Amino acid sequence: MIFLFLCLLMLWLVFLTQSECKMHPILCNTIDALQIPHEYYQPSDFVIGGISSQFVSFFKVLSFQEHPRSMFIDDPIVVIKNYQQVLAFLYAVKEVNENPGLLANITVGFHIYDSYFNDRLTFQTTMNLLYRLKTTVPNYKCDSGKNLIAITGALHSETSLHMATISSIYKIPQVSYYLFDPLLTTKIQFPFIYRVVPNEKHQYKGIVELLKHFQWRWVGIITLDDDKGESFVRTLVPMLSQNGICSAFTDRMPSITNFLEIHDSYMKIEKRLNFFRINEAKALVVYAETHSALSLKFLLTQNNDIADTLDRIWVMTAQWDFPALQFHKDWSTMVFQGMLSFAVHSRDVLEFQHFLTTIKPNLLKKDNFINDFWEQAFNCLFSNYYTGEQHTEFCTGREKLQNLPGPFFEMKMTAQSYSVYNAVCAVAHALDAMQSLNSQHRMMTALGTPQPWQLYPFLRRISFNNSAGDLVSLDERGELEGGFDIINWITFSNKSFTRVKVGKLNPHVLSTIQLYINDGSILWHSNFNKTPPFSACNDHCHPGSVRRKKDGEPFCCYDCVSCPKGKISNQNDMDDCIQCPDDQYANSNQDGCLPKSLNFLLYDESLSLGLAFMAVLLSAITALVLGIFIKYQHTPIVKANNRDLTYTLLISLLLCFLCTFLFIGQPHTIICLFRQTTFGIIFSLAISSVLAKTITVVLAFMAKKPGSKIRRWVGKRLGTFIVLFCSAFQLVLCIVWLCTAPPFLDLNMQSLTEEIVVECNEGSDFMFYCVLGYLGFLSLISFIVAFFGRMLPDTFNETKFITFSMLVFCSVWVTFVPTYLSTKGKYMVVVEIFSILTSSAGLLGCIFFPKCYIIVLKPELNSKELIIRSNK
Repeated sequence: MIFLFLCLLMLWLVFLTQSECKMHPILCNTIDALQIPHEYYQPSDFVIGGISSQFVSFFKVLSFQEHPRSMFIDDPIVVIKNYQQVLAFLYAVKEVNENPGLLANITVGFHIYDSYFNDRLTFQTTMNLLYRLKTTVPNYKCDSGKNLIAITGALHSETSLHMATISSIYKIPQVSYYLFDPLLTTKIQFPFIYRVVPNEKHQYKGIVELLKHFQWRWVGIITLDDDKGESFVRTLVPMLSQNGICSAFTDRMPSITNFLEIHDSYMKIEKRLNFFRINEAKALVVYAETHSALSLKFLLTQNNDIADTLDRIWVMTAQWDFPALQFHKDWSTMVFQGMLSFAVHSRDVLEFQHFLTTIKPNLLKKDNFINDFWEQAFNCLFSNYYTGEQHTEFCTGREKLQNLPGPFFEMKMTAQSYSVYNAVCAVAHALDAMQSLNSQHRMMTALGTPQPWQLYPFLRRISFNNSAGDLVSLDERGELEGGFDIINWITFSNKSFTRVKVGKLNPHVLSTIQLYINDGSILWHSNFNKTPPFSACNDHCHPGSVRRKKDGEPFCCYDCVSCPKGKISNQNDMDDCIQCPDDQYANSNQDGCLPKSLNFLLYDESLSLGLAFMAVLLSAITALVLGIFIKYQHTPIVKANNRDLTYTLLISLLLCFLCTFLFIGQPHTIICLFRQTTFGIIFSLAISSVLAKTITVVLAFMAKKPGSKIRRWVGKRLGTFIVLFCSAFQLVLCIVWLCTAPPFLDLNMQSLTEEIVVECNEGSDFMFYCVLGYLGFLSLISFIVAFFGRMLPDTFNETKFITFSMLVFCSVWVTFVPTYLSTKGKYMVVVEIFSILTSSAGLLGCIFFPKCYIIVLKPELNSKELIIRSNK
């Protein structure tokens, strides 16, 4: 009864007010609200409200001399393509009502207003959604026929938040289809907002990954000069810096809500905008909603030199669309050729295109949007609006939407319209879930008509498949669990365009690669020669060089310096040179590594052939000398010089010459084990034989003195003992070497830059130099003994020849040590082979050639009488 009384009282007040209008017009102006000209209402069991963003209306300057409603200027400008969002709303309601498996025995209606891109009108139209009376009386709802269950909207974040300011008071759920603001994740200030779009923080990551993908390190940022633009810059710039990307400039366009002010404001800042002047930054990141996109296009139309913008690549956020007003019909769209933008993931709703073909003005009589849209889209006038102006075409209503160019209307459902469609479907599915639960518990009768606040738990975590096959799911924060599409915009000379999906960003996958882009499907602007543009502070540092930061410049500005010798850089813009693997070396350009070749003394090399020939020749000569001494073993000159030691020395020299073949060719493990030990043992045998011959000669002369006790030491046993003892000591050293740290096959990758030295590692350098040192010790003793016995009077005194031979031998091996240590690779082996051959040849030549000369060419000197006579 009280409710009925209040309604009657309200109607009576309205009646009184209207009856008093003629007598008291000021009173009427005070009570009557601003009458909104654009509205579309279809009543039903449950009504879903919506706020679109289609009209741009101009307002006079606010004053207190007339009622604010009279400041509304008629004939607003239509953002033509945004009408598709109204149609997407209608189609979603139609699809829900025709779905037999959804909302059984219940139909859904709608009530749609426009925001007019204006804060004051957004509040007004939101109030109109709540109260249908032409006179706004807050908190009184006398019309029970309108059962508003939820509202959707809007296309801009400010509009959505203005709507939420009122809807949250009445706890009416609001499903926003284009509110990306990341600050809403807390859900504290606006707990009743649900979003069928992903959180904007994912888009920030996507922008960074996109710039990194194309290696755009020097980018410009364009945004509006408002709180959202400042938040965008404050969030994005640190992320860019963390990923090696610099912001060349940040241009802030004035945030104009009154289009009457736009021309003067942009004329003031046009010359100050950096993106008209800093041409190095080819990539421009634009944070743009429809309102700011219109402002950007206005700014570009004012620029006389279109070349300033043709060589840029535009990267637009998901809030961007390609809107066009009627006065844009003559403006070229080629500026945006090749543009990339993010878009909320969407799919084609196939039946929607057929639905659009059925749209005619005379079929939507309750639609107050369509007439203004139709007139400005097709540049015509309906007859009832005809003003008598010439050259005005009449609208027939039979015009086809598919004949409109893309900037003005698209037949495929846009990403924005797809979000509107999902928002309506989300409300319907939540209402269906609530109805199902109430039916199961038989609560519908007890609770009466469902209230909007009862829809909250069903909207949270709602999940369903829409007719396009996409899963629409909201998380616990009421945000869409979805990703973004990467769109490539292709424009044509006839001012039309097409969208091509070239990639996707899925922030919810577990893989580290969340951004995928198909580079081959991107069509760039013709100025870029079909390749991605280069956007950097300076040219790339090409392979072979690295970046060095310039003092006083951003870190993206750098100089290029060559890599040091032995290091490479194999990619553009590397910060540090890298070392090649051990088995590779840097090429001459220092931009790549080449495999090292094997380095060892091959048999087919001229140097190897020469050394082998020398070894064979000297071996043959030694064998010949041995043969001569065996043939003439009974001659005095052979007998006088201890035949057994002579044969031992010649055989050891022959083996010395032949052991050089252990050093030629590719080394193997067995060869490495016995190469140096064989050489050491054979040479110790040769030197000990020389030492034994020298000591034998000296003792023989000393034994001639009367009463000498040395006589008993002279004989073959002394020479044999010396040879065996000295050789055995070297043999023990070699056995210890092999048992403790034996030589082994080694690949030395460090000593030579471009080759891998295949060598025998000595295992223990100490043992190696012990073997060499012992040979040097024997050689030194032999040289000293021979030197002191060189003046002994004997025709065949060998001490003179032994002295000279040991001088040659010691000179060779003293020279060998520094030479061996200063050479690398196979030349170390060559030095050792040469030292073996020359030292052995010195012993052979100095000791045996004079005897062979006498034996072969001067046989008359080889007589016992001559020896006895010379001894006397």
